[in-house]
Amino acid sequence: MIRRKLEKVLKKAAGNNQVLSVMGPRQSGKTTLVKMVFPDYSYINLEDPSLRRFASEDPVSFIKNFGNRIIIDETQYVPSLFSYIQLSVDQDRQQRFILTGSQNFHLHGKISQSLAGRVAMFSLLPFSVEEMKGSAFEHKEYESYLVKGFYPRIYDRKLNALKWLNDYVLNYIERDVRQLQNIGDLNKFGQFLKLCAGSAGQLVNFSSFGNEMGISYHTAQSWLSVLEASFIVFRLYPYHNNFKKRMIKTPKLYFYDTGLASSLLGIKSAAELQLHFAKGSLFENMIIADILKNSLNRGLKPDVYFWRDSTGNEVDLILDDPGGPVAVEIKSGRTIDPGFFKNLNYWRSLHSGRESKEILVYGGDLSQTRSNTKVLSWDKLTRI
Repeated sequence: MIRRKLEKVLKKAAGNNQVLSVMGPRQSGKTTLVKMVFPDYSYINLEDPSLRRFASEDPVSFIKNFGNRIIIDETQYVPSLFSYIQLSVDQDRQQRFILTGSQNFHLHGKISQSLAGRVAMFSLLPFSVEEMKGSAFEHKEYESYLVKGFYPRIYDRKLNALKWLNDYVLNYIERDVRQLQNIGDLNKFGQFLKLCAGSAGQLVNFSSFGNEMGISYHTAQSWLSVLEASFIVFRLYPYHNNFKKRMIKTPKLYFYDTGLASSLLGIKSAAELQLHFAKGSLFENMIIADILKNSLNRGLKPDVYFWRDSTGNEVDLILDDPGGPVAVEIKSGRTIDPGFFKNLNYWRSLHSGRESKEILVYGGDLSQTRSNTKVLSWDKLTRI
């Protein structure tokens, strides 16, 4: 078993909070993690129709029936339960709950309304590169991660990654999408998913999505929100500061797992990826998602953006640090080229006289410092 970095954070948080929430995509390992960290807790999965009915019809008895230490899996199925959890922890200081869910905005909103100030919230995404290191599943070439992805079950069960990822998409569409929104044409929604995969690392253009799919701007926007709510994709928003040139205001689109994006693009192997148009974008996607994971695995909320001005100058990732912004440029090439530093040098010129740090993440193996820029190998992201 690969130990998750969030494990220590959860143990510490449980000593100070009566309610913990762990959200993340389906099959990211939430249930395995919380059952391992809290073995003395009763476990309930609300995907079971009988338990879901019990929780909906008689929430007070439901809570009392399972004692004062309870793990409730897939809590988004019974959002009305949150109010009764609030009453329970307010009345009994010994009562403890671990709540998990695979629908981000839906669950987060209900928790915020009902358990404000009473819950510590965490997110668990599929494995990070850091978590894979030293395990029997570690890949030495980043292309394997781009194609295979990081979902635990693929590695735990030694499954065919392409088949599992394709099945994941089908199961997700049939089950979760119908819950979140009444989408009539699931085939068209599946095509929309593939369009999103081809747009990974690019600016979100709802009008373009709509025109290409034959759907309205608002439908495209709504469908993308469904994908965000289920931890399939996320939007990276632009970083704004008082620069002279007009800044781009449109967000960029990324997948939480590059294996899923690769499967949607029909990429079957690392060898096939080498000549694919999306290789650079998928590498950029993996690095940004991995930096997110490293923060979330430590219980931190990542403050990340990208930067681009109206003339096309761009930095792939900006970490908004209290000590000053950290600019991160991402290149899939394994050989360091002087051209890799162009955007970082431009960014530095805008920050003349102000605190700023620059990092280049690339596809090679060596980490070093060149001039004012720290150069990091793709598998050394914890040094950021």
